[in-house]
Amino acid sequence: MVDLLRADGLIVYPTDSCFALGCRLGNKDGIDRIREIRHLDSSHHFTLVCRDFAQLGQFVQISNALFRSIKAATPGRYTFILPATKEVPRRLLHPKKKTVGVRIPDHTVAQALLTELGEPLLSSTLLLPGENEAMTQGWEIKERLDHMVDAVVDSGECGAVPTTVIDFSQAEPEILRVGAGDPSLFE
Repeated sequence: MVDLLRADGLIVYPTDSCFALGCRLGNKDGIDRIREIRHLDSSHHFTLVCRDFAQLGQFVQISNALFRSIKAATPGRYTFILPATKEVPRRLLHPKKKTVGVRIPDHTVAQALLTELGEPLLSSTLLLPGENEAMTQGWEIKERLDHMVDAVVDSGECGAVPTTVIDFSQAEPEILRVGAGDPSLFE
């Protein structure tokens, strides 16, 4: 699977919240395919799914106080919106805020992919346009998206609730989406 990612493939893989679309950071075609599958505009926050805090710290600016707060909630079912460093390609940034989403999953398969790849996966929750719930079965995803993705990593049933998204790019944290992670940690 990692060889496919390195060859600029687009995959669907399981996380601790739900299935996600993923490709390498520099995979422009993969990014375009994710936008097409999800019908996303240029203001959508992509997420860099990182193996650990060392990797996460290369791509976002994070204060010591914020580091402690985020560290207490990860790995887990949260996505954090933070100011991006120069390491993040411009096309992945929110056009006005210069921010990007980051997360560290608590899922064996996702962690194995990230460890073997050695870099973050550029990801987006696999939530199809017009649908309120994520698909939970790998076979169903393969059936519906086989013509649009290069592979589906199926490790059994996956959750259906996307991550909780917290925007830390302003003075006060803002919960953008209540999902699988407990938002009260950041209220």
